[in-house]
Amino acid sequence: MQQPSPNPNIYEIKPEGWGDEEKAIWLAEQKIKRSYKDEVVSLINTIGAELETHFSVKEYGALSYDTDKYPLYLFKSKNWDPKKPSVLITGGVHGYETSGVHGALAFVRNHAVNYLAKFNLVIAPCISPWGYETINRWNPKAVDPNRSFIENGPSEEANQIIQAVADISDDFLAHVDLHETTDTDNTVFRPALAARDGIVQKTWNIPDGFYLVDDSENPNDDFQKAIIKSVEKVTHIALPDENNELIGEPMVSHGVIRYPLKKLSLCTSFTNSQYTTTTEVYPDSPKVTNDNCNDAQVAACVGALDYLLSLNKQN
Repeated sequence: MQQPSPNPNIYEIKPEGWGDEEKAIWLAEQKIKRSYKDEVVSLINTIGAELETHFSVKEYGALSYDTDKYPLYLFKSKNWDPKKPSVLITGGVHGYETSGVHGALAFVRNHAVNYLAKFNLVIAPCISPWGYETINRWNPKAVDPNRSFIENGPSEEANQIIQAVADISDDFLAHVDLHETTDTDNTVFRPALAARDGIVQKTWNIPDGFYLVDDSENPNDDFQKAIIKSVEKVTHIALPDENNELIGEPMVSHGVIRYPLKKLSLCTSFTNSQYTTTTEVYPDSPKVTNDNCNDAQVAACVGALDYLLSLNKQN
């Protein structure tokens, strides 16, 4: 492929969208802004050593962009019992959503052991390490991993975690996926999406607060409400806009909207779990700190698992 022209306006919306040249120009603009090795891998290794009697740390692959730089890891219950229900927690599907990564790690370190008597746990804290380093929603091919959870899809980040989880089990009771909604969703991502696809994108007010995305094809109201109740102990829940919506979707209960997970190929759809939720933290709120955002993700995991425990007690 020829070298891309130095400064074309790739963000102008044209019907044909982006071709290879525009994607190459976009990729050349992306810069390393933080270290996956220093900020994430080192912590995975530390937590793995601290909890070695309870969890094994599995390197389930590496990203082809740089296999040495971007190994992929998950934590797995060491004493796996097929008689127990299994729960998957994922973070960093969008690498720029920082609390998704560090909230998952904080949950493993400080709370996960408390649930091992009743559940098998798998926690994948950073599915998109290139996105983490470049603070990016997309991967280097301008593909959104969280719209790519299909068999042999366009995102190797999605493909590798799908295979890794399938190698462990094909039966998960619940899947919690940790995300953020940031101001840059409107200022950076949606303009790039519009240019890439050649389609004008709607923007909306970014909700100030935490909210959840339930599955419109398999809704679980009580599960979502239990998570919201847990999270609102540590941070504020997003209120609806004047249309009773969050990010353009109707609010179905306090802090909860719904998406068709399978139709959109979202992360929580690939396990076919009975109970699913996608968290959305708002890190740009003046009311929160980085630690508070991480705490909200932890509270979501705790709320989800406590709800599932309550079901066990009822049965």
